[in-house]
Amino acid sequence: MILLRDLGFSRNGDALVSGASLQLHPGWKVGLTGANGCGKSSFLGLLRGELHADRGDLERPPGWVLAHVAQDTPALPDAALDFVLDGDAELRQIERELAAAEAHPDDGHAGEQIGLLHGRLSEIDGYAAAARAAALMHGLGFADSDFARPVAEFSGGWRVRLNLARALMCRSDLLLLDEPTNHLDLDAIIWLEAWLKSYAGTLILISHDRDFLDVVTSHILAIENRKLQLFTGNYSACERARAERLANDLALAAKQKREAAHLQSYIDRFRAKATKARQAQSRMKMLARMGEIQAAHIDTPFSFSFPEPSGFSDPLLLIDDAKVGYGATAPVFDKLRFTLRPDSRIGLLGRNGAGKSTLMKLLAGELRPLAGVREEGRNLKLGYFAQHQLEQLRPAESPLWHMIKLEPRTREQDLRNYLGGFDFRGNMADAPCGRFSGGEKTRLALALMIRTAPNLLLLDEPTNHLDLEMREALTIALQETEAGMVLVSHDRHLLRATCDELWLVADGKVVPFDGDLDDYAEWLAKARSAEKLAERDKPAAPAPAAPAEPKKATPATRKLKQEAERLEQQIAGWQAELKLIEVRLADPALYAGTQAQLLAELGQRQRLLTDNINAAESRWLELHEQLEALEEN
Repeated sequence: MILLRDLGFSRNGDALVSGASLQLHPGWKVGLTGANGCGKSSFLGLLRGELHADRGDLERPPGWVLAHVAQDTPALPDAALDFVLDGDAELRQIERELAAAEAHPDDGHAGEQIGLLHGRLSEIDGYAAAARAAALMHGLGFADSDFARPVAEFSGGWRVRLNLARALMCRSDLLLLDEPTNHLDLDAIIWLEAWLKSYAGTLILISHDRDFLDVVTSHILAIENRKLQLFTGNYSACERARAERLANDLALAAKQKREAAHLQSYIDRFRAKATKARQAQSRMKMLARMGEIQAAHIDTPFSFSFPEPSGFSDPLLLIDDAKVGYGATAPVFDKLRFTLRPDSRIGLLGRNGAGKSTLMKLLAGELRPLAGVREEGRNLKLGYFAQHQLEQLRPAESPLWHMIKLEPRTREQDLRNYLGGFDFRGNMADAPCGRFSGGEKTRLALALMIRTAPNLLLLDEPTNHLDLEMREALTIALQETEAGMVLVSHDRHLLRATCDELWLVADGKVVPFDGDLDDYAEWLAKARSAEKLAERDKPAAPAPAAPAEPKKATPATRKLKQEAERLEQQIAGWQAELKLIEVRLADPALYAGTQAQLLAELGQRQRLLTDNINAAESRWLELHEQLEALEEN
């Protein structure tokens, strides 16, 4: 187990946690929560041995294998699948030793060593390693064509996914994940949830996605006021326990009552106009649940709301017969047709690459339609948030100075009061924003956008980098605004709590989705199953037929069958590797003259794999001939 005794640690001289004593048992899945800067990542650093405690002890079993996601990925020439396979260090070590032993078959001890190495490879399921790595990559959104691509060709977000796949590939006892969902879309998040639920080791996870925490975790370790507090149950259970504790504080009771009444009035208003039964029921349940745990967020540092829009047009935005795309490439959408009205509250669903961000750029006017109409209402006032908005912040200027340029005639104290609602208080309001964290920059960009009083909000992943308290504050503010809204988010709590309609972006179309987010998860599962069936139906080399199971297996037949099964796994692994090498050898760039050594190595490995497969298949046939003879007798 992981044992903390009077643990205290700090970072850059600032005390983060003191006097922590608790135990984390094997197999627990622990969500690590707390405000940004409270010490969550530092605690993971202590577990990795990269930081040292100021006092006390942190112990974990010395034999445990630890896996974590690397922060950076260099521009490597390695194939993506090879990079992921490198996550299993023992597998790679066995492969190197096996290659060395097979290169010197005349060595007196080579045969014995090769046998031992193959035995260990079978124990760790090494023959299926390439298939396991491919499954991890598929789950995280990679296509088969990505497997042989060099790591250097992938963008930063996709390299993060490769790092995650590599960490999951490690057969670890302790897995440390710091915001693993930040660069994932919703279908990859749902896949990752299922994978982590079946993970047999101990998991310690930092996440600001409450639905993700609810599904995956069995315990919550909260950092609050420089203390570590352990809760049994998922994040919702932690919230309820915290709400009960805070509700007992008489100083907060009155505020709790006011906030609960305010939220209830919104629930009543929504109930009166809810139209889509399935989505409405889901939204009602979410709002009722939020009312139950409202007290858990009374001490939040965030307090803001959207100003009332000065006017509306109906419709706010019209898209008619639009073709949307980029230059000479095939259009992303064709014959796109819909209307956004003042009461539109739409969540966009769709797999990665389906075109959700392209659609948002069209709505925002950043991308003009190639054909058709994009018509704005006379009183349209857009509020557009996307990650590239952070790049438009002026690094040398403070939050206050950004506000002054936005509203030069407003009193400075009023602007400071407004920024305080986003937790930019005191020196933070006057500090250059270039030094801010990703979460602080996101808060500032949201504060600037909200201040403009838009009547149509276009929000593309607004919760990236935000902690749980800021996400909750944004959720409540979005519930209360009268502005129309189109939202892209992998935060299911936000989608459930704020959207009246869900639209599906798929196959070049945008259509209403008849269901809620649970139905969408089922839709994704069916889509993946259909893809697997399509892949399975592709013509493939016929596999040798297995013999009929004898009525009674003798020791001799069992031994032969075990060897045959081992050979089948070995052949499958070699064939998968050979397929990757053949893909790389088909790349014309490999023959440009600058990669002669790599070309020679690939050719040598191709020949070795081919010889190994042929020899193994011959041996497999011999084994089955022997089995047939034994069974006939």
